[in-house]
Amino acid sequence: MNRFSQLTATALIALSSAASAAPDPHWVASWQASPQPVWGADFLFPTLVPATLQDQTFRQTARISLGGPRLRVRLSNAYGTQPLRVGAASVAAHAGVTPQPLSFDGQPGVLIGPGEERLSDPLAVATEDHQALQVNVFVPGPTPLQTFHWEGRQTSWIASGNQTRARNLQGSSSTTARLFLTGIEVEAAASARSVVVIGDSITDGATASLDLDQRWTDHLAARLAPRGVAVVNAGISGGRLLRDGMGESVLARLQRDALDQPGVDSVIVLIGINDISWPGTAFAGAQPRPSLAELQAGYRALAEQAHRRGLRILGATLTPFAGALPGTPLDNYYQPDKEALRQQLNTWLRSDSPFDAVIDLDAALRDPADPSRMAVAYDSGDHLHPGDAGNRAMAEAVDLEVVMGPSTHGVDLL
Repeated sequence: MNRFSQLTATALIALSSAASAAPDPHWVASWQASPQPVWGADFLFPTLVPATLQDQTFRQTARISLGGPRLRVRLSNAYGTQPLRVGAASVAAHAGVTPQPLSFDGQPGVLIGPGEERLSDPLAVATEDHQALQVNVFVPGPTPLQTFHWEGRQTSWIASGNQTRARNLQGSSSTTARLFLTGIEVEAAASARSVVVIGDSITDGATASLDLDQRWTDHLAARLAPRGVAVVNAGISGGRLLRDGMGESVLARLQRDALDQPGVDSVIVLIGINDISWPGTAFAGAQPRPSLAELQAGYRALAEQAHRRGLRILGATLTPFAGALPGTPLDNYYQPDKEALRQQLNTWLRSDSPFDAVIDLDAALRDPADPSRMAVAYDSGDHLHPGDAGNRAMAEAVDLEVVMGPSTHGVDLL
C-alpha cells in the first residue's frame, strides 16, 4: 500500500471512529396538546371542528418552551377507527414565512394506523426559547375527525387544498380546537429536561386570554427556561383523576401524556375537582361522588407509576371554587358538601401525600376572608378558573428548587 493509500485509510478510520463516538441526539418534549376522543353532537359542548376534512389544510400555532437546532413533531390518530392519511406537513419558524416541509421516514406523507402516532424526521429549523411555530397538516382524502384537543386557547385555521407551503392561507375558516398535532420535541443540550404538568381545564387554560399564552404552565415555562428546563402542558378540560371525562382519566393517560415524554424528569399533578363536582350535574347526573379514600388511592397510583419510572412527581392542592359557573347548565357544580371533600383532600395532601412534594395552589389563590372562594383579583369571573393574573400567581407559587430537587424516593432528578 502506497503512502497516499495509507493516509486515506487512516483518515477514513478516524472519521468512522469519530462518528461512532458521537453521542445520540438528546430530544426533549417542548410542547404538547394531549389527544382526546371527539365527542358526539349530544354532548353539552360543541366540538368546534367539522365532522370530516377532505382536501384541506389545518394550520395551528404552538409556542414551544425550549428551543434547539432541530425539531420533530408528533401526529396522532389516538382515537381513530381507521387509518389517518397525511398528504403533507410543514413547519414555519414564524408567521408569514415560507413553511419548511416535514418528512416521515423520508416521505412527504404518512399513514397513521388507528390508535397510533407518528414522529416526523428531524427538521433542521433553529428555534429559540418561547418561540411560536406554525404547523400545517394536509389531509387529501375524506378524513373523519375522531381525535382532537378541544381547548386550544389559540386560533387555528382550516383552508382548502394543500397549502402547507403557503405563507398565508387563502379562503380559511377558524377554530380554537387543535387537530393532528400532539407534540413538538427539540434537540437540546444533554442537561436539558422537561416538566410535564397534567390536569384538567385549569391547567389546559380554559379562561386564559385567547392567543396570548397566559396559561399557568406558560408562566412556569418562562421561569424554568433559563435553567434549561421545558414545561409541557398535558391538561385536558373536563379531565378527571378516576373516571374518563372529556378525555381519558389521568390514571389511564399518565404514561402516554407524561411518563413517556422524552427528557421528562418531573411531573406536576393538579387534578380532582371534576371528580368531586361532576356527579349530580348535567355532566354526570347519576354517578356517585368518589370518597376521600378513593381519591387518595388514585393519587397513590399516580405516584407509584411515576416512581416505578424513577421520576419525581409533585401534587398540587385543589383550588377554591365556591359559587362556580353561575348562570350556566352547571350552576350546581359547587355545593357545600363538595367543598368539605375538597378541604379534606387538601388537608391530606399537605400532611400525608404520596408525592415527592406538594404545591399549595389553594393557598396561592384563595380569598383570605373566605377560603372557599378564589380571590377576586385572580378570578376569571366564573369562580372556578383563574384569569391571567391568577395563572401567573399559580406559576409564581411554584418553588423551582422543589421542582428541581432530589426525589424523596432515592432518585436525583433535574
